[in-house]
Amino acid sequence: MKYEQIHEDGFSYVEAGTEGETLLLLHGLMGELSNWEWAIDYFKQKYRVIVPILPIYEQPLLTLGVKSLSKFVHKFVKYKKLNQFVLVGNSLGGHVGLVFTISHKEYVKALVLTGSSGLYENSFGGSFPKRESYEYIKEKVEFTFYDPKTATKELVDEVFKTVNDRGRVIRILALAKSAIRHNMAKELHKITIPVSLIWGKQDQVTPPEVAEEFHQLLPNSELNWVDKCGHAPMMEQPEIFNAYLEKFLSRILLK
Repeated sequence: MKYEQIHEDGFSYVEAGTEGETLLLLHGLMGELSNWEWAIDYFKQKYRVIVPILPIYEQPLLTLGVKSLSKFVHKFVKYKKLNQFVLVGNSLGGHVGLVFTISHKEYVKALVLTGSSGLYENSFGGSFPKRESYEYIKEKVEFTFYDPKTATKELVDEVFKTVNDRGRVIRILALAKSAIRHNMAKELHKITIPVSLIWGKQDQVTPPEVAEEFHQLLPNSELNWVDKCGHAPMMEQPEIFNAYLEKFLSRILLK
């Protein structure tokens, strides 16, 4: 990650750009801050871009879940004195963003979801049966993308290291189960702010029908498809992702 992390008062985050509207970017369960590098590079010219690290490995295991991460985001938002920002979430980050938005509508001007959980996801499953096998983990990381080459050695190494840390693996599985339990289908009608869904057409983790269901259940949503793209459009097709996001921001912020 080329952006330096800021550590203060129990929070770790990256911040770039100083003017304009605020974009708050939330990473996924296996995501790193580097997943958002292309978006930060592009949008820091016109916006204030903030990416907090979700405390997936720091929160007490007994309370760890999408709701506790939403509460953490609330604390972070109050600490940074943020208001009326655009929340952008990938995978688990999208799910946390949905929970946060329903609980704290007053803070969020608009919502962007890309490969979000909250309805359904086909992740690693209930365990890591071959977590000691580098090739198995490599295949699982490649499964995330349309083009396996997007799964760089650096990315595979990081995931391999994570899933072979017993403490981390227990937390990942706890969060994955929390996300499955916390299905949001009956709550999405409460989100009436503008929502942009930017989805990989070849997403195998949260397949296209998930995006279509989100679009149907979110009353003020638009659905944008990214071809030749898996679960992380902002990484795999950053130019297309950024173009969709910029068009959405121009529309909703000029009102």
